[in-house]
Amino acid sequence: MSDLVWIFVGAMLVNNFTLYYFLGLCPFFGVSGRLQVAFRLGMATTFVMVITSLSSWALTTFVLPYAPYLKLISFIVVIASTVQFVEMLIKKVSPVLFRALGIYLPLITTNCAILFLALTQTSKEYSLIQGLAFAVGAGGGFTLALVLMAGLREELELATIPAVIKGTALSMIIAGILSMAFMGFAGMFSAS
Repeated sequence: MSDLVWIFVGAMLVNNFTLYYFLGLCPFFGVSGRLQVAFRLGMATTFVMVITSLSSWALTTFVLPYAPYLKLISFIVVIASTVQFVEMLIKKVSPVLFRALGIYLPLITTNCAILFLALTQTSKEYSLIQGLAFAVGAGGGFTLALVLMAGLREELELATIPAVIKGTALSMIIAGILSMAFMGFAGMFSAS
């Protein structure tokens, strides 16, 4: 049980995909303008990560031992089809959210963090439960990074900021500071 906690906390905080590995930066900078939109995209990405984790475990266990050359392409097909499903579901359930996410929803397909999840899970030879803990932790970490950035950006709208650092420059500075803050977690846990 403690192994699952280490995997979860490691993926969420210690080795945060966005703030440690710098993966998934397109939605991190693009969607993090509003807190509610950032949270919902984080949840959609987490869902895709969980489905990808389940699928990559099944593929690694039952298919890839017989056809290892299909590894990368099979992971990409799983990710793309899952994102299509999520996109259709959000469009049906919440058209307002669908419009708010805009191009960033289909970009989950090309989010390198999701492919990194599948490849890392496979290379570490995680069991089904370990893979799910890894996926939920990674998705939670991605959501946390989006929400932190969105919250800070919303607060900064009320602040007086010099014109020279408004916009992209300020977003980069905030991302760097958040990244350094998350690097502090690296000394807390040795197993991840």
